[in-house]
Amino acid sequence: MNFYCELGKNIKKRRKELGLTQQELADKLNMSLNFVGKIEVAFSKPSLDTLIEIAKALDTTVSKLTNFN
Repeated sequence: MNFYCELGKNIKKRRKELGLTQQELADKLNMSLNFVGKIEVAFSKPSLDTLIEIAKALDTTVSKLTNFN
């Protein structure tokens, strides 16, 4: 199990649950679309600060985003 692959899947799943595009999430985070896309496919590894901002933007917690079943 790759932590960042699972994290990316959870971010993507939550984003889709909220009906957000990658661009809309990127805009909420004040980040590039490219960076958000790379996080979702585990090409980029977000810092803890970035992960906290992503969780806030997705109205969830870091704990939920990192809960891999």
